[in-house]
Amino acid sequence: MRVAHIITRLILGGAQENTVLTCEDLIHIHGDDVLLITGPPLGPEGSLLERARAGGVPVKIIPSLRRAIHPIRDCQAYLALRRAIREFGPDVVHTHSAKAGLLGRYAAWNLGTQSIVHTIHGAPFHPYQSTIAREFFRRCERAATRKCHSIISVADAMTSLMVRANVVTEDKCTTVLSGMGVEPFLTANEHRESMRKQLGYAQQQCVIGMIARLFYLKGHADLVAAAKRVVREAPQVRFLLVGDGKLRSDIECKIRKAGLRDYFQFTGLVPQEDIPTLIGAMDIVVHTSLREGLARVLPQALIAGKPVVSYDIDGAREVVITGETGFLVPPRGLEQLSTSILSLVTNPQERTRLGEQGRSRFTEAFRHENMTKQIRSIYASLLR
Repeated sequence: MRVAHIITRLILGGAQENTVLTCEDLIHIHGDDVLLITGPPLGPEGSLLERARAGGVPVKIIPSLRRAIHPIRDCQAYLALRRAIREFGPDVVHTHSAKAGLLGRYAAWNLGTQSIVHTIHGAPFHPYQSTIAREFFRRCERAATRKCHSIISVADAMTSLMVRANVVTEDKCTTVLSGMGVEPFLTANEHRESMRKQLGYAQQQCVIGMIARLFYLKGHADLVAAAKRVVREAPQVRFLLVGDGKLRSDIECKIRKAGLRDYFQFTGLVPQEDIPTLIGAMDIVVHTSLREGLARVLPQALIAGKPVVSYDIDGAREVVITGETGFLVPPRGLEQLSTSILSLVTNPQERTRLGEQGRSRFTEAFRHENMTKQIRSIYASLLR
């Protein structure tokens, strides 16, 4: 097959890694011709551009394809996408993310592309937007959905959300879990002691990790607020924040005002290959994002054998099962968040039990080879 993937920007993120892995598998496992079309990876979140190129993925950058709405630049991006698709002549166009999903689907549809697929990694509309903005993005997504043949959701929750919002019908959607390379997470604990020593943690300290961009709606402020009680009742805890972003100085300020500077550590941006060893150094993984399709850190932590405490949003409940793989708490439920963390801090046997169950349940389900095989079968079905 000839397959064009389109994504707004190749920053360090779950949707981006999903896309790169799919492209690599299509090329190296299935022998397909692939072109990855993207905008420039602007911003403090890092880049996967060199990773994609090193993996043998042909990449075309469209400078005008940006995340922010800009009518003139967006028209330029649409025309550039049309040219790129026409020149490549794909059998399948597969889009990702809101901006690339909207412009890419329209461009492919108007060119008569035989099969057009879009993956919903996370809804572009959510309750934390203004009513006008939320309705605008909902209508954009609904219009774009009519310009494609199949929708892939990374979690059943994404399909349910889109169906309830009258964006798409359920029969047009297929859930395909967002795959990853699982082996590094299976061996995450092999370097636990050396990584903890490098980070400065003592053996008796319980390390609570969070891996997320320091960005709006990721919930870092909630974790800082909950940490006050956790530290008061369990002073042996330490918090490790992995990632960077525009809100770092704001979060650091909140930590100082709370008197928690000695309990928090930032890694800044780290290469993706370092994530498994960092998870290995943790005892508990926390995820306080207020909107997410299915955050990759959740299965990553579980495959590494770590229990998870997560807000009950979107697809989180499909992997974080209270009492089986971790604890789900209501969004912004700071009391429940601190209680769940403390229950794991004080019970290492329970941490081990929950982590082991998560590993056994989700390792095979999240192999990227399985993801790509399912995606390619959707392509083949549409082409037939």
